[in-house]
Amino acid sequence: MSRIGRVERTTKETSVLVEINLDGTGQVDVSTGVGFYDHMLDQLGRHGLFDLTVKTDGDLHIDSHHTIEDTALALGAAFKQALGDKVGIYRFGNCTVPLDESLAQVTVDLSGRPYLVHTEPENMAPMIGAYDTTMTRHILESFVAQAQIALHVHVPYGRNAHHIVECQFKALARALRYAAELDPRAAAAGILPSTKGAL
Repeated sequence: MSRIGRVERTTKETSVLVEINLDGTGQVDVSTGVGFYDHMLDQLGRHGLFDLTVKTDGDLHIDSHHTIEDTALALGAAFKQALGDKVGIYRFGNCTVPLDESLAQVTVDLSGRPYLVHTEPENMAPMIGAYDTTMTRHILESFVAQAQIALHVHVPYGRNAHHIVECQFKALARALRYAAELDPRAAAAGILPSTKGAL
């Protein structure tokens, strides 16, 4: 059974296409018009081993906010769609990733309930190219809202803004990969990892 999600989202501000294959090999084709964001989505696909296509045309003449936000919303919706009924998945995943002086700790629960806890160092550089560093939290909020997952992201220390953001995406990719992977024993038995009977 293929675990592929495909979402098209069109508003007066943006046109977004996202396709994700949870059982891919990390093949990525991303274009949002925001270079650093493309770099982060590339990290997400490659380290998650997700085949990921993202094509966003947004109102960058205003700023990058709508482009980044709407892409994250579509990505979350596509991820949820790709998960399907969640039978046989591990459900929980965590990963700690260092990037030089920065460290990110990410834990995820594919719970069906959206919740975000996010901390990162204060007084970061405000911009990385055209990327507003305050958008990282908003990306995660948007993704979580549509994917309907619980996500805890903690960066206890870091100095370089590029490193601080990038280690979060790498750790997120790995945690999502581990949580979404099929547990052979559970999958063979058709087990949904929830005492509620639903995720």
